[in-house]
Amino acid sequence: MNEPVIYTENLTKKFGAFTAVDNISFSVDKGEIFGFLGANGAGKTTAMRMLCGLSHPTSGKGAVAGYDILKESEKVKKNIGYMSQKFSLYEDLKVWENIRLFGGIYGMESKRIASKTDLILDELGFLAERNTLVRELPLGWKQKLAFSVSIFHEPKVVFLDEPTGGVDPVTRRQFWELIYAATDRGITAFVTTHYMDEAEYCNRVSIMVDGKIEALDTPKKLKLQFEADTMDEVFQQLARKATRSDN
Repeated sequence: MNEPVIYTENLTKKFGAFTAVDNISFSVDKGEIFGFLGANGAGKTTAMRMLCGLSHPTSGKGAVAGYDILKESEKVKKNIGYMSQKFSLYEDLKVWENIRLFGGIYGMESKRIASKTDLILDELGFLAERNTLVRELPLGWKQKLAFSVSIFHEPKVVFLDEPTGGVDPVTRRQFWELIYAATDRGITAFVTTHYMDEAEYCNRVSIMVDGKIEALDTPKKLKLQFEADTMDEVFQQLARKATRSDN
């Protein structure tokens, strides 16, 4: 059996007397789209920071891309991609300059960066925008570019933190087609979203409430378990149990 790309066991993060993440355990397989949901204050941002090697757990253990998140956090960072709601792009750089910059940050060779830049621009239909400043691109185009940059180095897993915020449903659907294409190549996608219809696109979904994972399964099985027609209904049933509002 293949080793999971993401693995946690009793992962916990405390800030003084406050337990932000409370003994969460789960695993994510290669090429899986894993939805990581929770209302504001549920602890999902804190959990994601630990998985990305940006914050040390108080207790418990975890591994991402084959590396221990506590002992090998720098190796974790080199083997993941990350995209936030703020797109992680430099607005005052041209499209191709952003790609070259991030390729260099990821330690890629110049020749590979150059050849892959043309390939990505062609796939996105951005060849004519090669020399356009990122700030001049439409919002949906920025998101597509930011995602492509986040997986430019072919990481084992990409963390997507509210990646489709603020755009229309058609653009959101196009963005998800890019995610599908990435997972078809074996990249694992770990996604947080406030759009419950997007939870339906995930292979499995976890829902956090007050620092704990209260549900984890496929969307179909979760809807059966909670006798709900949609993932939004499942989420609302669990979110009503929440007692805190700060992440």
